[in-house]
Amino acid sequence: MLLRMSTLFLRTLRENPADAEVPSHQLLVRAGYVRRVAPGIYSLLPLGQMIYDQISRVIKEEMDAIGAQQVHFPALLPREYYEATGRWTEYGDNLFRLQDRKRNDYLLGPTHEEMFTAMVKGEYSSYKDFPVLLYQIQTKFRDEARPRSGILRGREFVMKDSYSFDLDDAGLQVSYDLHRDAYLRIFARLGIEFRMVNAMSGAMGGSKSEEFLAPSPSGEDTFVTCSSCEYAANVEAVQVKSPDAVPDSVVHRAMRELHTPNAPGITALVEQLNGKHGMSITAADLLKNILFKVDGQPIVVLVPGDREVDEERLAAAVAPGELTPFDDIDFAARPDFVKGYISAIGMSERGVKVYADPRIVAGSAWATGANHFEHHMVDAVVGRDFTVDEFIEVATVAAGDPCPNCGEPLEIDRAIEIGHIFQLGRKYADAAGLDALGPDGKPVRITMGSYGIGVTRAVAVVAEQRHDALGLVWPAEIAPAHVHVIAAGKELQLEAAAALAVEFEAAGLRVLLDDRPSATVGVKFKDAELLGMPVIVVAGRGIADGLVEVRDRATGDRNDVAIGEAAAAVRALIGR
Repeated sequence: MLLRMSTLFLRTLRENPADAEVPSHQLLVRAGYVRRVAPGIYSLLPLGQMIYDQISRVIKEEMDAIGAQQVHFPALLPREYYEATGRWTEYGDNLFRLQDRKRNDYLLGPTHEEMFTAMVKGEYSSYKDFPVLLYQIQTKFRDEARPRSGILRGREFVMKDSYSFDLDDAGLQVSYDLHRDAYLRIFARLGIEFRMVNAMSGAMGGSKSEEFLAPSPSGEDTFVTCSSCEYAANVEAVQVKSPDAVPDSVVHRAMRELHTPNAPGITALVEQLNGKHGMSITAADLLKNILFKVDGQPIVVLVPGDREVDEERLAAAVAPGELTPFDDIDFAARPDFVKGYISAIGMSERGVKVYADPRIVAGSAWATGANHFEHHMVDAVVGRDFTVDEFIEVATVAAGDPCPNCGEPLEIDRAIEIGHIFQLGRKYADAAGLDALGPDGKPVRITMGSYGIGVTRAVAVVAEQRHDALGLVWPAEIAPAHVHVIAAGKELQLEAAAALAVEFEAAGLRVLLDDRPSATVGVKFKDAELLGMPVIVVAGRGIADGLVEVRDRATGDRNDVAIGEAAAAVRALIGR
């Protein structure tokens, strides 16, 4: 393939777009790979489409290699499939809902578990038909409240989603492992640095779940690792090693109420309790009592004072109930709840369910709200003075927390989710009644797995990880071109560059030729560095001596080589 800059639909920019904050967004726009249409909605220009096509090719090759078969579903889907699984409402405001002219309800597909299940049910009915692996590469839609970072987090994006259908859990494990290994190969081929971590299934449902995360300061996911063992997990999936319950033999002082004026936050309250009231406590000895609503009904969530509530973990814990904040309107309607001084004490009598972090063990004593303005309780003991209905993992995780496996301090980092695999089990098969007749003529409920990769997101992830101060640095596997040929001079150099480009193409290389006669050498070099092809070949003054300069874009190394050896030099640099 030979691309010519003189005819390529491309315009590069010298300044970062005003709305671009992360490197991938800045560089993909500046280099002419993408253009913004609306918040969270982007078009791919020719070079962007080429990157997308190469990533799709890699994914397709590895999916085909494990025996998966490609299908394609519509993006516009009828309500009834998602109503059957409850996700018409569970998805909340993230779902794009619409009606046709006859007032029938539709949605723009955020994911396609229901459709894959219905397809298999409609086609297969015998145990002899299974296992089945199906996948598609298709556009998804989610009404993100805050779309940002270009194509990293958009309202319209492309995913590869695949699904396995097996007769039993052992078969599901085989399908899961096939996908897991395929993902390892895919991300290695794409040149992405990644970590595989334990994860939560969330709205997808199911049991075992793992994420593939690309470490990046721009990432919205937080994950932990242990340097002493192999433990790695998304913070949402970290399981706290709970302290032992306080023995009944421990005698606590009686709970008492203290006047705590002008102590609006944790820090001020600790200072006042230690100073005015002669205590010796830290934020970790306080209870945060935070009100939420689940399906409109109030709940109280307790975490230690040095933690926050991780609302994503909480939403997963109370699913399929819908979690919403307890706002000022709710407080106005419930004067028995005193904002800023909420307490779990007496919530059982109010019919309010109390959830607590596992650190808040039975028999432990805390300072907590008194549900009276400017008053707090101290020596409030779990099980004696207030009760907990359910212990759930809802507190934020911090660096230095003990590893659940070995107890050593955890390290914490930011990352971008690039893939997620789930053992769904029978949630969707149950909703659809997906059975196969076994060898004994009795129905067998199918068990499923779900496996996703963000395809357009992968474009941004590679750009996020593979760039320098000059521009993008694409790996050879997915670059629009293997080599960018520049004519640094007039007629002689232009002729030599054109001849090299033809020779490179004949050698099986993808080639981008800067044959613009009016562009200055400086502009050509800046564009070549910005566009980020793996190798830059310069036809300059050395042409008179039969030499061209070959530059490795990633390392910056430059070597003069004979024109006849240039193709071999390029091939060596890209590993072909």
